[in-house]
Amino acid sequence: MPESPAKIAQHLALLSRRLFDRGWVLGTSGNFSAVISTRPLRLAVTASSVDKRTLRVGHVVQVDERGGVVGLHRRKPSAETLLHLEIVRRKGAGAVLHTHSVWSTMLSDAHAGRGTLDIEGYEMLKGLSGVTTHEHRERIPIVANDQDMRRLARKVGEALEAEPAAHAVLLHRHGLYTWGETLAEAERHVEVLEFLFETIGRSALLRGGEASHGTAQDS
Repeated sequence: MPESPAKIAQHLALLSRRLFDRGWVLGTSGNFSAVISTRPLRLAVTASSVDKRTLRVGHVVQVDERGGVVGLHRRKPSAETLLHLEIVRRKGAGAVLHTHSVWSTMLSDAHAGRGTLDIEGYEMLKGLSGVTTHEHRERIPIVANDQDMRRLARKVGEALEAEPAAHAVLLHRHGLYTWGETLAEAERHVEVLEFLFETIGRSALLRGGEASHGTAQDS
């Protein structure tokens, strides 16, 4: 039985504090969503400009398939709601999480010229849904950031169409978008990917090279 909007909002509030404590959504950065229903499509999404350290149930807004607020709510949904909706439609996701970590931001910049960040050879990859071997190559598209959310949502959709096996998208100098069938799966994907990003970045520093020449694979 699907969870109630109130229960989903509670889960998102608790998730926000966990991700803040890991340093992945400092300040007002990041946004999270979970599907309430598919017919009609209704999404619970965090409100715009809320400090993720103090995000509460009342900071979660319900929106429709166009990003319009459902019911009465004095807060605006995240400015990036259209990106969440695009991912939900493209991937059939039940939850979408956007983090703003240091390592994802740095690697999105270092690998922007290639258009993807390719990762393989790490046991941690098996934490991604459907991946059963460390020999898997995870190809994460990097999308140029844009303040026009409709245009950016289209770019994200095009990137997902070009890389249908991807578990995530990186926005250039902006951060990570990943998803899952459930909030728990989406949170696991954040943990796996953030671990890999930090490992790649730190490994490059240990070798005295740039992150773009780290253990991530060149395209």
